[in-house]
Amino acid sequence: MSTVESSSAATQLPRSPDPAHVKHITDDAAALTAAHALAAAFAAGASERDRERILPWPELDLWSESGLGAITVPREYGGADVSYATLAEVFVILCAADPALGQIPQNHFGVLGVLREIGTHEQKARLYGEVLAGRRLGNAGPERRSATSSTILQGTTRLRETPDGLRLDGKRFYSTGALFAHRVPARATDDAGRAVQVWVPRDAPGLSVIDDWRSFGQRTTASGTVIFDDVRIDPQDVLPIWQLADRPGLFGPTSQLIQAAIDQGIAEAAVADTLAFVRERARPWIDSGLDRATDDPYIIADVGRLQIDLHAAREVLLETGHTLDAIAGAPIDAEASARASVAVAEAKVLTTRIALDASEKLFELAGSASTRAAHNLDRHWRNARTHTLHDPVRWKLHLLGNYHLNHVLPARHSWN
Repeated sequence: MSTVESSSAATQLPRSPDPAHVKHITDDAAALTAAHALAAAFAAGASERDRERILPWPELDLWSESGLGAITVPREYGGADVSYATLAEVFVILCAADPALGQIPQNHFGVLGVLREIGTHEQKARLYGEVLAGRRLGNAGPERRSATSSTILQGTTRLRETPDGLRLDGKRFYSTGALFAHRVPARATDDAGRAVQVWVPRDAPGLSVIDDWRSFGQRTTASGTVIFDDVRIDPQDVLPIWQLADRPGLFGPTSQLIQAAIDQGIAEAAVADTLAFVRERARPWIDSGLDRATDDPYIIADVGRLQIDLHAAREVLLETGHTLDAIAGAPIDAEASARASVAVAEAKVLTTRIALDASEKLFELAGSASTRAAHNLDRHWRNARTHTLHDPVRWKLHLLGNYHLNHVLPARHSWN
């Protein structure tokens, strides 16, 4: 994309959906049906969008109208309040079709999880109402590494009390979904030194979203820069996320469940394309004495191994969703919150591995022809390698080992 095109995309604001065209999903079955319908629409252009870096504005309008954005809204506020298992399955379905497009709503559901845990009744009624009307939520992600931002939880973004009211200043990155969102929630520090989350309207004066995401994978998530320059903030758009550090909950495991589901979707797409290419295009090796690559015993065995690992990862992912559902059905204490983080860490380890293994094995089994640029099959590996770096799986193994060996409860944040 040229500089001119990038600048134009950065100034485009999302179209406000017509509430009359936004479907109202009422249960888990309807959510899965809607996800399958969207996936069919998304899959057709996925490779071209990746190759040409075509931002999915029309597809996201379809997503808004599908009603999927409101599936985690509590029933008392008019939503379907689907199970965690269903939420995970929705992301697997969408990301198997197009993982970049499927990833864009991850922060939408992540911040809805924060709203559920610490929002006031008035905030919930208003913000859930916007989501039920099809409005999308993005996220102004962590700041880039600097002397004042050595970890993703540190930064210089500030919410200041001024004679003219609250003002927000800062510069963020890794802002998946912000470009396409109607609100851009951002983490900031208030005058008391506490962490807050500010839900900024996308058209607020002083808010700039820059389309400068240039990763080799997940290319159309537009996970670039967000700048807040003296942005006027309504106090009712501020959530006290500093309270979450001392309150056991599921906002972190929910975020991680979605991340694991995205990787599972990437893996399923890679395996499906592997099978199709081997059946339709691959040639048997000259020493095999076979007429078809599909009869090669080594390929058959490797496909069997892939299917086992793919199935295992999916089952653990769904089991994790059921674990979160069971925990959510009772008062959540520190032990229950820890069990949720442990369960989702197990899923994340397996989905990370199968996403990377499947997207790499594709070329080994399908052969040299599969590397041709015309097929664009490298997008599976590029997407897997990019997205699985979201949070290092080595620390998931540490979390699991430390919990089971020493009963050390995981830290509470969005990456656990």
